[in-house]
Amino acid sequence: MSIRTEKVASVIKKALAKPIADLAYEANAGLATLTSVKITNDLQIAKLYISVFGGNITPLEFIDFLEKKSGELRSQIASKVRLRFVPEIKLFLDDTLDQIDRIQTLLDSVDKKDNNNDSDDNNTIT
Repeated sequence: MSIRTEKVASVIKKALAKPIADLAYEANAGLATLTSVKITNDLQIAKLYISVFGGNITPLEFIDFLEKKSGELRSQIASKVRLRFVPEIKLFLDDTLDQIDRIQTLLDSVDKKDNNNDSDDNNTIT
């Protein structure tokens, strides 16, 4: 990404962070965070990565809800960010924290197996 696209992505992230959190409250989706924004070099498409925790609906249902509200999100960008064209919004679920949790669980299980093998070796008479 060029410096310009990084700056535009940063401004869009700041502009949409609160509206997305408000929409999460409206949809009973729990805590929703706009984790990152990536924008194409021509500034025509903005990819929004959203992380969702808790709530009464699944994260994918919340993404679907946001897709229905994408017009509102684009109008927020238009009102807060000075651009010639308002980019099209593509929404993605950011599951990075879920992946980190899964990796940590795997590492913990390997560590427990190693500790069990070490204790078995200590109990063996040679």
